[in-house]
Amino acid sequence: MSQSTSKIRWALESDVERMLEIYAPYVADTPISFETAVPSLQEFQDRFREITKTHPWIVCEIEGKVAGYAYGSPHRTRCAYNWSAEVSVYIASAYHRRNLGRSLYRCLFRILKEQGFYNALGGITLPNPASTGLHEALGFTKVGTYKNIGFKKGNWYDVIWYQLELQSGGVPREPIPVSRLALTDRELESLAD
Repeated sequence: MSQSTSKIRWALESDVERMLEIYAPYVADTPISFETAVPSLQEFQDRFREITKTHPWIVCEIEGKVAGYAYGSPHRTRCAYNWSAEVSVYIASAYHRRNLGRSLYRCLFRILKEQGFYNALGGITLPNPASTGLHEALGFTKVGTYKNIGFKKGNWYDVIWYQLELQSGGVPREPIPVSRLALTDRELESLAD
């Protein structure tokens, strides 16, 4: 990353409260998240614990404060989907337009590939030009749109789906749980470049 006071590192349980602060406005004030109530801290902690058993959750810290985070999660529960991960990135409003989402995603994709995932999938509530622009700039391909799939705050919303191929071909090995990757924070930081 370009800013010397910023770094990407593994998310810690001690970061959960700050990550929830970042996420809450997306739930309360926008249709970006289809959750209609901000999760409690306990719910968010449980979510973090469950996802990080298998998938990465990383943060970008600027001057000692978490400014954004990204994570992968299972796409579907049926076994044939095991090699595809949904991806999400959330940035605190004070840090928008600093390429944090791009850096977090690049790092996340490299971790997912290292784990053995083949596809990264992103669902975006429309309209959201910042998010669609980010996904397209990073090489995602549009694969379809669910029309009027979500109803929130008195309106129906479409969700467009994007896919990024992380690797291809061959018979895949079972993805490695993120807990078995031996990447230090320093090695993690180098993946964002």
